[in-house]
Amino acid sequence: MASLTDLVNLDLSDCTDRIIAEYIWIGGTGIDLRSKARTVKGPITDPSQLPKWNYDGSSTGQAPGEDSEVILYPQAIFKDPFRKGNHILVMCDCYTPQGEPIPTNKRYSAAKVFSHPDVAAEVPWYGIEQEYTLLQKDVSWPLGWPVGGYPGPQGPYYCAAGADKAFGRDVVDAHYKACLYAGINISGINGEVMPGQWEFQVGPSVGISAGDEIWVARYILERITEMAGIVLSLDPKPIKGDWNGAGAHTNYSTKSMREAGGYEVIKAAIDKLGKRHKEHIAAYGEGNERRLTGRHETADINTFKWGVANRGASIRVGRDTEREGKGYFEDRRPASNMDPYVVTGMIAETTILWNGN
Repeated sequence: MASLTDLVNLDLSDCTDRIIAEYIWIGGTGIDLRSKARTVKGPITDPSQLPKWNYDGSSTGQAPGEDSEVILYPQAIFKDPFRKGNHILVMCDCYTPQGEPIPTNKRYSAAKVFSHPDVAAEVPWYGIEQEYTLLQKDVSWPLGWPVGGYPGPQGPYYCAAGADKAFGRDVVDAHYKACLYAGINISGINGEVMPGQWEFQVGPSVGISAGDEIWVARYILERITEMAGIVLSLDPKPIKGDWNGAGAHTNYSTKSMREAGGYEVIKAAIDKLGKRHKEHIAAYGEGNERRLTGRHETADINTFKWGVANRGASIRVGRDTEREGKGYFEDRRPASNMDPYVVTGMIAETTILWNGN
């Protein structure tokens, strides 16, 4: 007799051409992820082959009960690392039945920015460093910490190995491999300064794909932590006191920055970002004021400054970029719970489309 594991792992490819498509969308808080599955005829190689779908927006805080239908538009597809085979994950954005983007659909505005000819010509690259904290399920306290107590001070944990320093590596490695399987351009992982905190990096990704890949990578991580009985936190300052917060440092370059003379383009872009500092901070994640204090490798939230190799700056330029006179820069301000559609689109709009006045 088949076991539950046998049934979960059934290979359907020899008995049907149907596949399972897991439709994923962002819920009403702007940070929660929702999903549901449907059967479609496979294989699927492009989101345009998939039908639109709908869900009850009154149950996600995105529509009133008397007019609750929200429409899902498939936008990007990835291989499903959980069901495997030809099954897929589908990143969607959300619209009213009349075809208008709902307020929590931040992808729509970002896609408009990235489709602008001036932005498309610059081929903007993003590399996003997603920090997160793993929590013990029933006590909402970081993994590896004594319940109600604290580990030793920060110092031994960053990129460390050992049962007393690295907590949750199995989850981290499972996520790494699952993202590679899915086709996400995940470029690395590392343990962070606070114990129980980790980071994965996605990129370089071009334009709107950076947001799609971060959101699906987050979804995969939510699923894996669900399986492990661990809670994923994207809170930018999960523990008060002398502990590092969690950010989503966003590395960025344009074609002009990557070519000869690009360092001057980089400095001009940073100048524009400084002029719009307040607007960017307002869009860079909830609770970021608890993280951007001027301590723990951050700049104060009310101060904009940039520097070469300065991890206490708002914008950091690498030594290689300075030496070669071209390259990229890192915006260190976004919080771990930022919306990557908002952040990537805003950086491109400010640095490419805005005239600086």
